[in-house]
Amino acid sequence: MPLPPIDQTYLLDFLSGLLNTPSPTGYTEAGIRFTEKALAQFPELELNLNRKGGLLVTVPGQKSDRIRGLAAHVDTLGAMVKEIKPNGRLKLTQLGWYAWNTIEGEGCTIFAANGEQYRGSILIHQTAIHVYGQETADTKREESSIEVRVDARTSGEEDTRALGIEVGDFVALDPRVEIVNGFVRSRHLDDKACVACIAAALKALHDAGLKPVQTTQALITNYEEVGHGASSGFPQDVTELVAVDMAAIGDGQTSDEFYTTICVKDSGGPYHHGLSQHLRKLAKDNGIDFKVDIYPHYGSDGGALLRAGADIAVALIGPGVDASHSYERTHIDALIDTTRLILAYLLN
Repeated sequence: MPLPPIDQTYLLDFLSGLLNTPSPTGYTEAGIRFTEKALAQFPELELNLNRKGGLLVTVPGQKSDRIRGLAAHVDTLGAMVKEIKPNGRLKLTQLGWYAWNTIEGEGCTIFAANGEQYRGSILIHQTAIHVYGQETADTKREESSIEVRVDARTSGEEDTRALGIEVGDFVALDPRVEIVNGFVRSRHLDDKACVACIAAALKALHDAGLKPVQTTQALITNYEEVGHGASSGFPQDVTELVAVDMAAIGDGQTSDEFYTTICVKDSGGPYHHGLSQHLRKLAKDNGIDFKVDIYPHYGSDGGALLRAGADIAVALIGPGVDASHSYERTHIDALIDTTRLILAYLLN
């Protein structure tokens, strides 16, 4: 049976909306609400929040004797206020891991403890080259040199605290979403691109009036970037999991912005060979272009579940994403083929 058509407009609209909804790890309520509201239009789906704040989507299948799982994460890289400096600016602590230089010059939103939101810019302290000269270029970009310049009238710690900003407030990086010539450029394609692929696959099933072969639990997690996203939240009767996360591109990698990828090993070790082979066959049988790759510095929701001791087969797929954990880019071809591979898995 041919795979049902994918609504490309829906996929990109969902993705743009989710990318523009701030959801740094630990502050993901808005991203989860956005996803829940979008999926609520499909009445056959059962939607439930778990205690960690993730979203469990039950997709009724033709059978329920070998329940399957999907996972993607809505949480993103971000920061929290570590310190309010004597100059009124903010020192940050990272949420997730990234090189500090990749966020220099980025706009951000500070979610203050009193409910207010403030805009700001992320800069090194010695930004003014007319003052600091060569020191501006030579300064190492690290936690001690990076600060947030708050867009409010503040010149000292007391002024900033008077705004309601406190240590522990969340800071979201601007995504800067742009879709051009089939490319999607934005921060946080990891992993909102894959949440969009799952949503588009579920819409394709709904529009075609189809059910997956097996009842499927799709978990949209909210702590993947700090390592424990899918470590809990799945019902114990789930027998296998396909985690959907970005494919990292770089020297020595086969991953490509125009393809979906089956990852067979990451820093946690190899994924389930039999399930990975099944996905390869499904891709070939359905004319889906794909790559196979290994990531040396990478973990996934599937790895978190395995480390938690789950007795489950796990595989990993996802679209190729350039400049991972920086200003990322992918192509609609990779998103469509990832969605098609999800559909092939659900229907076979």
